[in-house]
Amino acid sequence: MTNRMLPLALAGAVAAVAGAAIAESNPRLGLPPVPVPADNPTTEAKVALGDKLFHDVRFSSNGEVSCATCHNATTGFTDGPLTVSQGIEGKTGTRNAPTVLNSAFNETQFWDGRSPSLEDQAQHPFVNPVEMGLENHDPIVKVVREDPAYGKMVKAAFGIEQSKVTIDHVLKAIASFERTMIAGDSPFDRWFYGGDEDAMTAQQKRGYELFINKARCVSCHTIEQDRAIFTDHRFHNIGVGVNKIREEIPRLAQAFIKADMTAEEVDRAVLTDPKSSELGRFAVETTFDGLGAFKTPTLRNIDLTAPYMHDGSIATLEKVMEHYNNGGVTNPGDPVSEYLSGGIRPLNLTEQEIADVVAFMKALTSSSIPKPQFATAKK
Repeated sequence: MTNRMLPLALAGAVAAVAGAAIAESNPRLGLPPVPVPADNPTTEAKVALGDKLFHDVRFSSNGEVSCATCHNATTGFTDGPLTVSQGIEGKTGTRNAPTVLNSAFNETQFWDGRSPSLEDQAQHPFVNPVEMGLENHDPIVKVVREDPAYGKMVKAAFGIEQSKVTIDHVLKAIASFERTMIAGDSPFDRWFYGGDEDAMTAQQKRGYELFINKARCVSCHTIEQDRAIFTDHRFHNIGVGVNKIREEIPRLAQAFIKADMTAEEVDRAVLTDPKSSELGRFAVETTFDGLGAFKTPTLRNIDLTAPYMHDGSIATLEKVMEHYNNGGVTNPGDPVSEYLSGGIRPLNLTEQEIADVVAFMKALTSSSIPKPQFATAKK
């Protein structure tokens, strides 16, 4: 059940009750328990190994790119101001790097949801030609098997000799590390779940009211009574990018249907071809509803992760709100996409109301962001 119908007074009452049992500082305030797969339990040793692997630039064809290159701890675990990610030799992809923060709660990974888990997601960037550029995973396994710095870490994490490491161990360690990149305890959490009426400003509280009512943000960026991930985990066409290929959609869609691609082939196609990228979820499921549809991102720590949208095409939160306020149109005069998801229509928000909603979204920034041990490794 979401709080989309909760007025400010009732929300405050819920917060006051919840606050009685919440400690003064709780980095997971507002978040559910972290889901952990049965075949990859989280341990301190495995997380430490995953941290080192995440920051190792040797797992790229030119020895200069690591996972942390596009998911940098200093820029909200994204690649900062870049609209789309940049990999080996300055090659650029087609998608903006989503944050690793709270990615443990995602039901699927990547903007089009083509990976079902963090373990599965971790394998693809290594062998994508515009990301880390390896032919296969063998060089990664070789490094981990032969570098003495990994020996004791592997033994502690998996109870095996270094020579027995497989890519499966590497992926499980990276995923375990990512599951610790959790950040709640925002001003919103302290107000809504912690009962601190002073945690949010009057403007931010007005923004909350608009968020759950007139602006209808909560329809996709959900809030629940005891937790808030700020995503419905679904895929929506909100009018970003799809107009670029409107004349070519029949040809592109038919090509994907005929190709019947594997997950790895889809990964390569959407990151190397800007036109294919704009098909969104369709590239994975080949259903009409998926045309131009992308996953609802979390809004937690959104103020740290500009630019926005799957292609990084909108620079500020104010511009994001203008896009929605215009009914899915970014630039005046642009046509409205015929593939828009239901519910995307003009909001009739005033400039002040847009400012209030933006202020509320800035209240979703956590009081502290996790700091990996190897975050200063060469990028």
